[in-house]
Amino acid sequence: MTINEIIAINMSRLREDKNLSFGQLAERSGVSKVMLSQIEKGEGNPTINTIWKVANGLGVDYSQLIVQPEAKVQVIRGDELPPQEDDGGVFQALCYFPATSSRRFDVFVVKIAPGGEHFSDGHSPKTQEYVLAQQGPLEAILDNETYYLKPGDAICFDCTKPHKFRNSSQEPIEFLDIIYYQ
Repeated sequence: MTINEIIAINMSRLREDKNLSFGQLAERSGVSKVMLSQIEKGEGNPTINTIWKVANGLGVDYSQLIVQPEAKVQVIRGDELPPQEDDGGVFQALCYFPATSSRRFDVFVVKIAPGGEHFSDGHSPKTQEYVLAQQGPLEAILDNETYYLKPGDAICFDCTKPHKFRNSSQEPIEFLDIIYYQ
């Protein structure tokens, strides 16, 4: 796929997402409707400055226009993911879907060994964490309060603050962990 095709796909998607006509985008960006139409058809050869103007008109980062679009269907094989380990292997996370410019969240499957715990200093500003217990009892410690989750239970919290996950059981536990970046 050429860079012009990538820009065309991204511009069309972003313009539709924002419900903007060519005329409205032309007003916001300072790029003519004719040029915008050519770019979106993949026929134009926009300069870097033109792409910047379009990005500003759409209210997005420049990179959102030039990054290769994700496949419509993504199949992730868990056994092919590199595990991220911490605390001597007691805590293991597999990142199935990392955040991108169009996907403002990470999706992890986390495992904690029996008797193990994992402490986090907190994540970047304006982030939230969504946790769904899947296997075994999970303890989430937030602001010195412990929340006990059994499989099927979920919790959501402001993860900018320090927090801890603990497995007090004799079996490994597993949970789905989604970190959302606002």
